[in-house]
Amino acid sequence: MVDLVTPANRFEEAYGARPKIFSAPGRVNLIGEHTDYNDGFVLPMAIDRRTYVAASPRTDRHIHVRTLDLNEDAAFDLDEKTNQLNQKWLAYVAGVAWVLRGQQLSLCGADLMIASDVPIGGGLSSSAALEVAIGEALVTLAGTTVDPVSLTLAAQEAENVFVGARCGNMDQLTAVFGQRDHALLIDCRSLQAKPISLGRLDAAIVVCNTNVKHELASSAYNQRRSECEQGVGILKKKLPSIVALRDVSIADFKTHAGDLPEPIRSRCRHVISENERTLLAAEAFAEGNTHELGSLIKLSHESLRDDYEVSCVELDTIVDLAWSYPGVFGARMTGGGFGGCSVNLVAHQEVEDFCRFIEVRYREATRRDADIFVVKADEGVVNTRSERH
Repeated sequence: MVDLVTPANRFEEAYGARPKIFSAPGRVNLIGEHTDYNDGFVLPMAIDRRTYVAASPRTDRHIHVRTLDLNEDAAFDLDEKTNQLNQKWLAYVAGVAWVLRGQQLSLCGADLMIASDVPIGGGLSSSAALEVAIGEALVTLAGTTVDPVSLTLAAQEAENVFVGARCGNMDQLTAVFGQRDHALLIDCRSLQAKPISLGRLDAAIVVCNTNVKHELASSAYNQRRSECEQGVGILKKKLPSIVALRDVSIADFKTHAGDLPEPIRSRCRHVISENERTLLAAEAFAEGNTHELGSLIKLSHESLRDDYEVSCVELDTIVDLAWSYPGVFGARMTGGGFGGCSVNLVAHQEVEDFCRFIEVRYREATRRDADIFVVKADEGVVNTRSERH
């Protein structure tokens, strides 16, 4: 975990100023995968792994930024948009700044330092945590304000336009609106987020990082989104009122599935059925119904594996291993796929042995090491120093 003293002290050494510190959480999606960009429903929770941004204002129009995790420095001009950025990670930072400037916010230059304990490339939304923390820092330093939804949409637009990932809004919404001890049932069309208490869930939430990230993840993500859009275009001929797959019921899909070619039919089947599973899972979480949750979570992984085809050997292996362990109520891949993490519901008394079991068996099966950790639902973006100290 990041020690807050470290970025603060390192910042003072580098920039000679005492910073304000902001943070935003990563997230684990409990269920509702690849539904957000289809105007659907998702059930994530913000986690107690966060990205921290130490920041102080400058008198010019430049942003100077250093990432402690990568040990890299960069700079850019607030007023000169460009896609020619030397470091890929800088697109997340500069993109947020430029989008906020485009909203006519009077931002100032800034010195920034980033540290994070959200695994990069693990499907726990390290990018949204960075975007939201950067946005909150820049707005606060400038002495202005932005409403939470606008911050969410600015972070999403930065990733869509400047990073080139056609992500939905789930990750940024969770980083902004997360609540401690709650998941969020998010309607990705209305942007309404309903807190779902985890107080009745008699299980720990354990994340297993496969430490695999296949290169096709980004291009395949955009391809899946395109396939869903093609599906909507075909279905609109019979269902003219629909706008997105969220509007297609399971009954309607069964009636018109024959009009859809493969693989578009399978992509649509996943999204439509996943929306229903997500709504049912929200009820099951609120009731603490681990049996129902387990069934829904299992179906979700199978659908992601078979219909949406975004799993991989390592993810399937770690999920299958989890299901073979007594005391596991649910296990599935979480995040965009092609590597990254699984999310597991594990009986509290079994957590320590479960972690050892997965560590040993996953290494035997894949010759890779998994990072395994328990997560708790945490709050969204905060001015860390003023709110926690």
